[in-house]
Amino acid sequence: MIGLGTIINVSAILFGGLLGKLFKKALKKSMQDILMMASGVCVLFLGIGGALQEMLIINQGKLEVSGSMMMIGCFVLGSLLGEWIDIERRMEQFGAWLKVKTKSEGDTTFIDGFVTTSLTVCIGAMAVVGSIQDGIYGDYSLLAAKAVLDLIIVLIMTASMGKGCIFSAVPVGIFQGSITLLSTVIAPLMTTKALSNLSLTGSMLIFCVGVNLVWGKKIKVANMLPTIVFAVAWAFLPLS
Repeated sequence: MIGLGTIINVSAILFGGLLGKLFKKALKKSMQDILMMASGVCVLFLGIGGALQEMLIINQGKLEVSGSMMMIGCFVLGSLLGEWIDIERRMEQFGAWLKVKTKSEGDTTFIDGFVTTSLTVCIGAMAVVGSIQDGIYGDYSLLAAKAVLDLIIVLIMTASMGKGCIFSAVPVGIFQGSITLLSTVIAPLMTTKALSNLSLTGSMLIFCVGVNLVWGKKIKVANMLPTIVFAVAWAFLPLS
């Protein structure tokens, strides 16, 4: 069944969020705070690990760094475009709408939890590649593996940031479902180089999410999201 991978992923996020909500009730405020910090540290290292995996290569026995020019160019262009569109504000507006619709007006962390968790579980090569495999071959195995990771992430983040995190299932469903439906169009663009660029920039964005979790909101990560589009396009430039 085409689209089953996204259904599994969304279901896992909802289940993880419900478990996190139950877990939150058993934790006092200091425990929730340290859990938030622990979540941030884990997200930081997920981002660092993914970025270094793509940037560091061994050439003739020497460790070299690759992708620097692509990284700088795509982040500059992507951030400018994202700031012009103001994606962050639009995500916050959607979060505010969800907050009203779910009668969560008293939850001060709802919008922040929704935006932060959505960025954490949406960004990355697994979401793109898994959705394409699901759409073309009906192979949902990669999205099923992502679902397990997302369940754990959302469980922890819901326990520390509240039920707004649960609604990250909405953008995941829209994002991955759209890629699955358009998979035959998108697949030819996902060359090895394009996937490497996407993985590098996506991992760096995940690192930025971790920074916001640990040190408070310092970076408008959503406004940098167009970076991953430019990263894929960069793979087709002659200079790449």
